[in-house]
Amino acid sequence: MKLLESKVAIVTGGSRGIGKAICQSFAENGCDVAFTYNNSKESAENLANELNNMGVKVIAYKSDASSFDDSSKLVDDVISDFGKIDVLVNNAGIKKDNLLMRMDKEDFDAVINTNLSSVFNLTKSSIRTFLKQRSGSIINISSVVGVKGNAGQSNYSASKAGIIGFSKSVALELGSRNIRSNVIAPGFIETDMTDSLPEDVINSWKESIPLKRGGNPSDVGNACVFLASDLSSYITGQVLHVDGGMLT
Repeated sequence: MKLLESKVAIVTGGSRGIGKAICQSFAENGCDVAFTYNNSKESAENLANELNNMGVKVIAYKSDASSFDDSSKLVDDVISDFGKIDVLVNNAGIKKDNLLMRMDKEDFDAVINTNLSSVFNLTKSSIRTFLKQRSGSIINISSVVGVKGNAGQSNYSASKAGIIGFSKSVALELGSRNIRSNVIAPGFIETDMTDSLPEDVINSWKESIPLKRGGNPSDVGNACVFLASDLSSYITGQVLHVDGGMLT
């Protein structure tokens, strides 16, 4: 039996990068997947078709995670299409990096709304379903910079640090109902976003990592499978660092 067989998961921002890898890892482990996209319609449809060929049910939904109304409608649509929700992965996120003295308030607000408010929106919208089931696994994607900060990323770091505090509070509130809330904090993960970085920057990052390499998106996907599965049934309120030892 596959680790997530018969489970249904929502993954926000699932059409590319880490989100896509999470969807693929879930499907490989027998999970039906509802994932969201905002702009990448073609990529989303291609991924949905690819994963449906693996024998699971996968639907892509156009939804803005920063909108509470969109998030509430998404949960209603998923319940209608799949019948239940077992796992929620809040992965959607953006970056608008700049030094604080040069950062526009609009860029700060946009990152907070997409990265942090979205976690509230989807979690709040899903709670009633989890409470009725008396089960659920919430997995929120943070970052190493949410733990240690990073120059030029005060908005992004603030959003990712907020996710950790939010997740721990939810774990305390909902643990008695068998609803778990955990965080994954990826380090340097090689995606299409990192491909545009200069080679010397990439090499410098790798030298600072004990394992001397960047992570693959599937490394985060596999960690999500663990936290979504019954193998982690006694784990809640924790931050799992998928960073090659960067913060050791």
